[in-house]
Amino acid sequence: MPPARPAKFALPVLLAAALLPAPGMARESDRNQPMNVDADHSEGNLTGGNGRYRFSGNVVITQGTLEVHADTADVFQKNGETERVVFSGKQATLKQQMDDGSWMNARADNLDYNVNSEVIVLTGNYKVDSERGSNSGQRMVYNTRTGDLQSGGDGTRVRTVIQPKAKAPAAAGENR
Repeated sequence: MPPARPAKFALPVLLAAALLPAPGMARESDRNQPMNVDADHSEGNLTGGNGRYRFSGNVVITQGTLEVHADTADVFQKNGETERVVFSGKQATLKQQMDDGSWMNARADNLDYNVNSEVIVLTGNYKVDSERGSNSGQRMVYNTRTGDLQSGGDGTRVRTVIQPKAKAPAAAGENR
């Protein structure tokens, strides 16, 4: 008797679980920490709580274990609330410790985070590394709330490496 085949949805779910932290797995306490933004320059207008504010030149944002480096960070606000943050650079990088103590590292030419939908879009030579594996390509859409992940499908190739459970690659933690 041939082995049972997993349901069609199982592979994407396994890939998302293998590559990126599931909702709530990022260091939960980071959200309650102060956010520090350092840059060479900042400018913008948020009159009435609406508009764009840009940080540029060696941008470093830290909040707990979260650390982002970028050439520019554009913060878009509406009605006094941050709606979207776009990090750009060659390359913008993000790292964060997960609640289990492991690290997640990501890099891309652009990291576009929609605060309300909790969706991050990585474009331009992205790569996401964790102790579980890696995923790289030209465009990835990741819903941090649901864990839904989509990459490729735009005529470009995607590369996924899934590490065996017993092996944690040194590369995932080297950028700490």
